[in-house]
Amino acid sequence: MSVTTGLFYVFSAVLLIAAFRVITARNPVHAALFLVLTFFQASMIWMLLKAEFLSITLVLVYVGAVMVLFLFVVMMMDINVENLRVGFWNHFPFAAAVGVVIALEMAAVLLGGFRAVDDPNAALATPGGLSNTQQLGKLIYTEYIYPLEIAAAILLVAMIAAIALTLRERKDSKYVSPGDQVRVKAQDRMTVLKMEATQEAPAPVPPEAATTTETKA
Repeated sequence: MSVTTGLFYVFSAVLLIAAFRVITARNPVHAALFLVLTFFQASMIWMLLKAEFLSITLVLVYVGAVMVLFLFVVMMMDINVENLRVGFWNHFPFAAAVGVVIALEMAAVLLGGFRAVDDPNAALATPGGLSNTQQLGKLIYTEYIYPLEIAAAILLVAMIAAIALTLRERKDSKYVSPGDQVRVKAQDRMTVLKMEATQEAPAPVPPEAATTTETKA
């Protein structure tokens, strides 16, 4: 067994253990950290397959941006995990069945692709002296340029929709326009009103009368 094969088994084992801990960890912060470890192991497997661009992209995008955002959200929201775990085992059989079906479908697709490659080194060949990143960029911006533009347009629409939903005017929140705050004047901040008394105040009790009452008591 070569060193590359040994590293592949090590990275795969750690990836499976970390992925299992993502769904079994009781602390959401620990689950997010295990997910970071899972992404790192997947990145190492991409590196063994000589897909350097995909490996670095996985680390920079998911670990460096997405997971950091997840950690901030989880720590700031202070989610009550006990309420989320109510009824977990009731839905576990159905979720496990769906997971098995997805795993079998992926295995059928991937194993069919592995059998189509007779020479293991054929997939790693780089014709024309181009690197993996150059081949990927050339393929995306030539044959797959229209799917790339469609995906970019969908992401743009999703981003605009998220901003529109977040910035919509809510009736249950007290909102003050910044422009009104800037244009406000000193005399507009407070108004002094003179009002007639609605009830006469009781007459003050003299100190001598109060002392006499206490002595009688």
